[in-house]
Amino acid sequence: MTDCIFCKIADGKIPADIVYQDDRVVAFRDLNPQAPLHVLVIPRQHFDTIADMAQADMALVGHMQWVGLEVARQAGVVEDGFRTVINCNADGGQSVYHLHMHVLGGRQMAWPPG
Repeated sequence: MTDCIFCKIADGKIPADIVYQDDRVVAFRDLNPQAPLHVLVIPRQHFDTIADMAQADMALVGHMQWVGLEVARQAGVVEDGFRTVINCNADGGQSVYHLHMHVLGGRQMAWPPG
């Protein structure tokens, strides 16, 4: 995806405040944070949405969750609590069509979220 902003961040073509990266994912601070901790975890491989993944790709989602936990640990919010969210398509709240997981913490989260 040549015009995908998250692909460009993953490729290092657009700068971001990266807090974690490995060969499968990149995690960086959201430019419009909704909580004191708001990090996006994206796969390096492009998927528009989680609905575009096959069952064989789901190990990547598990890795994204593990990275979210590591980000929360580094931020010191695990004990008080944090939230991970993957939005899917417009009604799910997705605005950038590259699969990404939000890691939110550092404040009380409301329920229901929408």
